[in-house]
Amino acid sequence: MSRAFVFPGQGSQSVGMGRALADDFPAARLVFEEVDDALGERLSRLVFEGPEDVLTLTANAQPALMAVSLAAMRALEAEGVDLARDAAFVAGHSLGEYSALAAARALTLTDAARLLRTRGAAMQRAVPVGEGAMAALLGLDFEAASEVAAEAAMGEVLAAANDNAPGQVVVSGTRAAVDRAIELAKTRGAKRAVLLPVSAPFHCALMAPAADVMAEALAEVTIAAPVVPLVANVLAAPISDPDEIRRRLVDQVTGTVRWRESVAFMAGEGVDLLIEVGAGKVLAGLVKRIAKDAAALSVGTPEDVAALMAALAR
Repeated sequence: MSRAFVFPGQGSQSVGMGRALADDFPAARLVFEEVDDALGERLSRLVFEGPEDVLTLTANAQPALMAVSLAAMRALEAEGVDLARDAAFVAGHSLGEYSALAAARALTLTDAARLLRTRGAAMQRAVPVGEGAMAALLGLDFEAASEVAAEAAMGEVLAAANDNAPGQVVVSGTRAAVDRAIELAKTRGAKRAVLLPVSAPFHCALMAPAADVMAEALAEVTIAAPVVPLVANVLAAPISDPDEIRRRLVDQVTGTVRWRESVAFMAGEGVDLLIEVGAGKVLAGLVKRIAKDAAALSVGTPEDVAALMAALAR
């Protein structure tokens, strides 16, 4: 059995996530303490107790989701998981790439937390609230959704931002262009086309100011070669060179999250179990739609840790 460990992105957050892990595993509790120290605030209290509207703010949600993923990873390691031995690849959806790199020892936990706080704040500042939007076009493949985006742009910024799974593509850009895409998609066979409740238009050219911020921030941190290759969002292919990882993390701010292709690549390389590490079960659901012959498990609670260890022992 060949395995990959994958890490969720924004939208998977919920108040209380990771609390049971911190209660049951000292190694998980230490993750939250280190993230609190890195940020100089009690982010863990916000994660465990809310309020939800503050947790959902991009600058909070991004480091919070990474902290939960790393808490789950450290719990698995305490039970005997060794990423270098037990995984062929790591990958993460958008901010999840930072979680994947921290799990694979390419980034320190402290640097990952600070980078994601910077990233979240920069992405929020890049576009005034209300001027950008994102929409899910359901029932269209990536090529069809890209054609809708190109036609609906009409001189404004609009791009296919997330290729999540067959028939699930997200477009991102100016609010007016996204509105046009929603109406156009309905005439092109989309089953549904709906605005997403996000605070900024991620993964499109409007995020260029945030990409500049991240280029500066990433230049200041040490990146090591990960213990297993990272399947990069913008390439849907594995990378291990620290300089290329740095470049691709910058590219990712404005680039398409090629998740469908990333999962298909890993499955094509023989991965038959993808383990989602952190909050929620979004990625496991996408895996089942992309790679019909691969299994997917989510690990976000002590019970999930036990279940995975039992599965790996078989």
